[in-house]
Amino acid sequence: MRILLQQKGTGLYFKNIGDWSRTSSEAMDFVSSTSAIDFCVANKLSDLQLVLKFDDQHCDIVMPVVSEQASGETAGDRGSLNADH
Repeated sequence: MRILLQQKGTGLYFKNIGDWSRTSSEAMDFVSSTSAIDFCVANKLSDLQLVLKFDDQHCDIVMPVVSEQASGETAGDRGSLNADH
């Protein structure tokens, strides 16, 4: 399995900072989904999706990458329960 980043709007795959590819074979392969998401946060990349690419192309999994800023959530908001809701 390969772990890739893809622009939502263009379908281009992340190759390197400022460098994108039309083909997944040229894309940077991250060691884990966590490292891919951390990379997006550290480099302030947005409007991306995580692509888990398997050898059988019919089984690819695509998930949006949502930063805390984009979702409006802060670290303190996660996992907290509010009795008023």
